[in-house]
Amino acid sequence: MTGPDVLVAGAAGGSQGSTGNHVTRLLLDRGVPVRAFVHRSDERSERVRALGADVVEGDLLDLRSVRAAMAGVRRAFFTYPVQGGLLDATATFASAARDAGVDRVVNLSQLLAADGIQPTPHQQRHWLAERMFDWAGVGAVHLEAVIFYENLHAMARGSLPAAGALALPWGPQSTPIPMVAAEDVARVTVAVLTGPDLPNGTVLPLVGSVVTVGEILDVFSQVLGHPVPYRELTDDEWVAAISDAQINSAALEHLVYLWRYLRTRPRIEVPDTIEHFAGAKPASLLEFLRARREAFTA
Repeated sequence: MTGPDVLVAGAAGGSQGSTGNHVTRLLLDRGVPVRAFVHRSDERSERVRALGADVVEGDLLDLRSVRAAMAGVRRAFFTYPVQGGLLDATATFASAARDAGVDRVVNLSQLLAADGIQPTPHQQRHWLAERMFDWAGVGAVHLEAVIFYENLHAMARGSLPAAGALALPWGPQSTPIPMVAAEDVARVTVAVLTGPDLPNGTVLPLVGSVVTVGEILDVFSQVLGHPVPYRELTDDEWVAAISDAQINSAALEHLVYLWRYLRTRPRIEVPDTIEHFAGAKPASLLEFLRARREAFTA
């Protein structure tokens, strides 16, 4: 794609998948000019600058800084961490994109129920956020992703050394868990940002695999070379176990509701969205964990 920069929110990366950072790197690898929107200047933003991005500092809740970052941009990627402020940030980003004449906003959302009634309060906010982008008329494309492999990686890295087991509130070993790699989400994002037009309000479900808790245990056992037991936690036990993790209240509320929902949700199909847009099959959980084996063996 030629023309003005692509604006990428969350370009420095964070603790919840770092999708914006993956998107930034992939766009730069393609020779696409990137305006990297970061919350603060630090070593992470300097690494992005060193790759060739135009780094701008700002706050997604501040209209002035978002407008300045959006100036001259043709397309933009929006992502927001699981914390308070999603709807305000969405309204700010959508307004600035409309004013700037942006013709496509790729919005990282979550897999949502079609009827609008969502199983968690945060997913309800995501549904409203999608409507905001649709109403703004900015060529919105919503990427409805499921649980990131990175989230499982973080939880297992905490529970495996401490408990000697995978300790999670995911119900019995038959519970199916839909998952995806952040890099696969980023590859679809880049394909949509640089590809032909799609109708405003397009929804793309992003599911890399659906694995049961038992299958997750088998993968960990295969990667680590020894059996990995499972300790099924109640919601209260899990909240107590992660009390030192400093998870914000919005994220904690969302996860507790989400775990309850997953324990009763039927297995879903894996669509071909990732392969269709990214040109390759999505990463498997085995591939993902093999590449990060040292995190569990150090």
